[in-house]
Amino acid sequence: MAQYESFSFATLDGLRQKIGSLGLGLGISFNEDLSVLAEPAAAGKRIIPNRFSTLPMEGRDSLPDGSPGEFTFRRYRRYGAGGWGLIQFEACAVWQGGRSSDRQMCIEPSTEKAIAALLEATRSAAREALGPSHSPLCLLQLQDAGRYRHATGTTPGLTVPYELLDRRAKVPEDVVPLSDADIEAVQDRMTEAAVRAEKIGFDGIDIKSCHRYLGSELLAAHLRPGKFGGGFDGRTRFLREMTERIRSAVKNPSFLVTSRMNLFDGFPYPYGWGCDRSDPPVPDMTEPLKLVGILKELGLDLLTTSTGTPYYNPWLVRPFDRLIPGNIEAPEHPLEGVARLFSLTEKVQREYPDLPVTGPGYTWLRQFGVFAAAANVARKAVTLAGFGRTGFAYPGLPRDVLEKGEVDPKKVCVSCSLCSEVMSQGGPTGCYAKDRDVYGPILKEHRASRKTH
Repeated sequence: MAQYESFSFATLDGLRQKIGSLGLGLGISFNEDLSVLAEPAAAGKRIIPNRFSTLPMEGRDSLPDGSPGEFTFRRYRRYGAGGWGLIQFEACAVWQGGRSSDRQMCIEPSTEKAIAALLEATRSAAREALGPSHSPLCLLQLQDAGRYRHATGTTPGLTVPYELLDRRAKVPEDVVPLSDADIEAVQDRMTEAAVRAEKIGFDGIDIKSCHRYLGSELLAAHLRPGKFGGGFDGRTRFLREMTERIRSAVKNPSFLVTSRMNLFDGFPYPYGWGCDRSDPPVPDMTEPLKLVGILKELGLDLLTTSTGTPYYNPWLVRPFDRLIPGNIEAPEHPLEGVARLFSLTEKVQREYPDLPVTGPGYTWLRQFGVFAAAANVARKAVTLAGFGRTGFAYPGLPRDVLEKGEVDPKKVCVSCSLCSEVMSQGGPTGCYAKDRDVYGPILKEHRASRKTH
C-alpha cells in the first residue's frame, strides 16, 4: 500500500515539485489568473453564469417522508449565496422504495411543495447575496439506490450479484435480482420525477449513473441476462432510454437533461465499467466515450464525470488524507487520483468539444484547486469545475474568487473524511471540521456512540 504525507504544501511551487516527483507534471497544471472562471458557459439553450459547479453531495438530512429538513435548507441557502454558477442538487430518490436511507430526499407528490420551497430558498439567497443579475442554474439529481437501497422496509435492488460489493453493502444472501419489469418501473418513476422537477421550477435534472447505484451498476451488468445486460447495447439501455424518455416528456425545450456518469469504476471484468479487461486498475475509455456520443445525439445537454464508488474504492472518487475506519487504504498518492480524474474528464471534453462537461478532482488541492480549475478551463480540458466536499466546507468559495480574486486557505476542505464517516454511520453530512458550531454536537454524539459499540 502506498503511504503518503498529509497535505503540507504552503506554496504552489512546493505542490508543483511534488507533482513532478510523482511523474504527474503533465496531468495537473495551474493558472494563477482566475478570470476565466468568471466567464459564462452555454448548456443546451441555457447560460451558466460562471464556471463553478457544486457536485451533487447527498446530505442525508431530510425528513423521514423525504422532504428537505432544516439542515438541507441551510446547506442550499449557503450554496445560493456562495456564487455558484451551477448548483447540482443532491441525489433525490424517485420513489420511497429506492431511497438509500430514511433521511434521503425523495421527490413525490407529497414532497413537491417542500422541495419547491427549497429551490426558491436557494434562488432567493442568491439574489439577496449577489443581486438580481446572478441566477445560478439549478439541477435536481434523480436516483434509485439499487444495491444501496437501505431505507426502512426496503430490499436492496440488485441488478447483478457481486460478492465483493454485496458483502460490504450487507446484502442478504436470499435477495433476488431485479427483473426487467422492475427496472422498467424505475424508468417510469424517474420519468415522472423529471416532469415533477420541471413543474417545481428546476432548470433541469441529472440522471445519476455513477458510484454503482442502479444506473451505474447496469453499465457493468455483463453477466445479466435480458434487455438490460450482456453486451454494450443492453448495459447502456437504461441510461439511453432515460435520456430519450425525459427529453420527450418535459415540455420546455430549454429544460436541461444531464447525467453524472462514471467513466471508470475500478472493478475487474465481468463486473467493471470503463476498465481494461486484462488490467482492471487501468481505465479503458472505449465504451464510455462511445456512450457519451450516443447520449449527446439523444439530447444530453451536459455531462458530469466521476469514477469509482465511495463504498469500496473511495480514493478513485474523492482523494483523501484520512481513511474512514474500516475502509480499504488507498494504494496511491491522492495526487495520482486527482490526475486521473482530470485526465479522464479531458478525454471526454476533447472528444466532444461542443458538449459541456463538468469535471471533479479539485478539493484535495485545497486553496490551489481553483488554479487547477482555471488551467483546465483555459485549455478547454473541461467546461465547468465541480466541487463536492468543498461545498460543505466553503460554500462561499466562488464568491470569494469572483469578488476578491482569491481563496481563504483557512476555509478550504482538509479531506479529513469526517463528512463521509458520519454519513456512513447514518448521520447527516456536513463539514465537521469547519462548521463546528452546527455539526460539532453531532460529531460528539457520533464518537460517543462508536465508543459504546
